Amino acid sequence: MNKPGLPGRAASRHDDTQTGLVLASRLTDEHEPPKLQASAGLFRLLAEDVRTVVERDPSVRTFTEALLHPALPALCTHRVAHLLHERGARLSARALMTAARALTGTEIHPGATLGRRVFIDHGAAVVIGETAVVGDDVTIYHQVTLGAVGWWRDNHRPPGERRHPVVGNGTVLGTGATVLGPVTIGDQVIVGAQALVLTDIPDDAHVTATSPPAQPPTALPRIAHTP
Repeated sequence: MNKPGLPGRAASRHDDTQTGLVLASRLTDEHEPPKLQASAGLFRLLAEDVRTVVERDPSVRTFTEALLHPALPALCTHRVAHLLHERGARLSARALMTAARALTGTEIHPGATLGRRVFIDHGAAVVIGETAVVGDDVTIYHQVTLGAVGWWRDNHRPPGERRHPVVGNGTVLGTGATVLGPVTIGDQVIVGAQALVLTDIPDDAHVTATSPPAQPPTALPRIAHTP
């Protein structure tokens, strides 16, 4: 996913960001107050988000262009909204989510957990639910849904139960991919465009839209096998 053949230009572009990351790391010294550590950690995440756009979008050549990337505002806003959500300021977090959705067409619930260097390309119609967990270095193309499957079978949602997917490190979610329910997608998985995922996927797997959508084991009919 990285842009090949441009080591010199890429290195020069990264100078300012690398400086910022060093400063952020110094701020997170163990002697700093917890609130300052959280703020510095947030700054480090945001700086990485900008650098990730430059590294992984071939159409973006400078950090200034990266700041104008259509999906970056949604991701950066989510970083702030998630911090507020974790501190109990849920109304403020939701207000930020609503503003980001109106601006970018990307809806990321403040409760969702996103790892480092997540790259959302385009961002249009991306939906990530409240209990979703997205690992590091994940790529998400437009119209991807990380959603729930509605009410549980006994017609209520147990408090605290995860309802949305977990996506492993380095995974790619192609355009229009839909992942539903509390399933786990492993590391380095490629989920192709328009694929439907309803069950766990192991590490390094490839899932395509032509693959039959795997159902949870409890939903599969029993098949008698003859010896």
